[in-house]
Amino acid sequence: MRGSGPLGRAGLALLLMAAGAGARPWPAASGDQPRSNVVLVACDSLDGRLTFFPGNETVDLPSINFMKRHGTVFLNAYTNSPICCPSRAAMWSGLFTHLTESWNNFKGLDPDYVTWMDLMEKHGYWAQKFGKLDFTSGHHSVSNRVEAWTRDVDFLLRQEGRPMVKLTGHRKRVRVMEADWQNTDKAVNWIKEEAVNLTQPFILYLGLNLPHPYPSPYAGENFGSSTFLTSPYWLEKVNYEAIKIPKWSSLSEMHPVDYYSSYTKNCTGQFTKEEVRNIRAFYYAMCAETDAMLGEIISALRDTGLLGKTIIIFTADHGELAMEHRQFYKMSMYEGSSHVPLLVMGPGVREQQQIPNVVSLVDIYPTMLDIARIPVPQNLSGYSLIPLLREKAEREASPRGPRPSWVLSEFHGCNVNSSVYMLRTGKWKYIAYSDGSSVPPQLFDLTADPDELTNVAITFPVIVRSLDKILRSIVNYPKVSSSVQKYNKQQFINWKQSLGHNYSSVIANLRWHQDWLKDQKKYENAIDKWL
Repeated sequence: MRGSGPLGRAGLALLLMAAGAGARPWPAASGDQPRSNVVLVACDSLDGRLTFFPGNETVDLPSINFMKRHGTVFLNAYTNSPICCPSRAAMWSGLFTHLTESWNNFKGLDPDYVTWMDLMEKHGYWAQKFGKLDFTSGHHSVSNRVEAWTRDVDFLLRQEGRPMVKLTGHRKRVRVMEADWQNTDKAVNWIKEEAVNLTQPFILYLGLNLPHPYPSPYAGENFGSSTFLTSPYWLEKVNYEAIKIPKWSSLSEMHPVDYYSSYTKNCTGQFTKEEVRNIRAFYYAMCAETDAMLGEIISALRDTGLLGKTIIIFTADHGELAMEHRQFYKMSMYEGSSHVPLLVMGPGVREQQQIPNVVSLVDIYPTMLDIARIPVPQNLSGYSLIPLLREKAEREASPRGPRPSWVLSEFHGCNVNSSVYMLRTGKWKYIAYSDGSSVPPQLFDLTADPDELTNVAITFPVIVRSLDKILRSIVNYPKVSSSVQKYNKQQFINWKQSLGHNYSSVIANLRWHQDWLKDQKKYENAIDKWL
């Protein structure tokens, strides 16, 4: 069953009238017209395929649908690294992961890194942030970073609790993720009490934790987050009949890196179709709750008369596999993990537009500067989205030349025992590993095989060579992989030395403790051999 969410049908009707029928002209570069306000809502783990057909059939997302009617949706937007901190580091820096060396959730940007928000503030914008940021170094659990550092060690340990669902509250319980709602309330109050009185343009950022899975304390000490939790209110927004049960390869047929990921995520056991369907349904319900928070921001802008003067951008740091390819979480180049939502509405943005071009989160940085009429640095990895968003058909040439026809994503963190590089261009997705030879590559034809079930790398060797050549022209990936391996080893040695006599006790009780404690000596010896 589906519902309208807290924004309500009447609220959406009012929004339709407030937004007006046509897109307003983009403010002239001369600076004669006032610069637009900007609101960026960035959530965590929302699969971008839910924002267009057929993924949008599974759950009611009225606020996202509103943005689509009155703005633009990007059909092929990708994360530059499918894990929280490195992805956000790319979004806030405008640079690819290997350039900032944001290798894992512990290693992001320096705290004093100059972001697009810093530049906007310097150039006259009022800047306000609420909620999750997570783009600087030094955060996340010890377990998370040790798992990343030791991924080259010759052992296989479950690092997560088995994915599960949990129903909480009653049919009228709307506020499940209380911390996110509190930050949404702060943003709404700021719009109504502060933004409305500003004499300068503003940039407002709201970071949400949802629809990231919840912590799983049942898994014991140093537990991870493998619980998909929601209330009956949100579950009623999900269309169970439209939920697709993903096809799985047998364990023996899986790509070796996929097998490692599935095992460390505790997904190689038996799952019934009912379990898989429920995990996906609860995840979609969590997406519906996320959408409602976006709706509160849109409503606040409408109520204050700011909606017509504000560009709204909605995106996520990465997606969620939700049991596709026998995995949950992200840390994968498969579509569920790497494909992110990206919607834009506001002055000068074409309405009801669907853009097929491949884009990625590094494009946020130059886009923000373009909106603020700040000169865009030439060394950025990203390209402004403004030429694609403009209502007029002509495309102004960038001083850097045309936007490339590819996007790059890379991953160097936990739950994957190799550095991974993804090149997405045209109908192809090419995935290379490590040094380019020790681990077999993957090639998917997303037009013929949108579920990425058939690796056609052996079938199309010429395509593989061509795409690998492009990839190597962007990043010397064997060299980067080697640098990450050296970094991991040195970080682990430093950490081990800092623990002294407590090392054996501490390492045994990280998230992998249930497996580790079965044969503690074996795993310590494996680490010693690696070192």
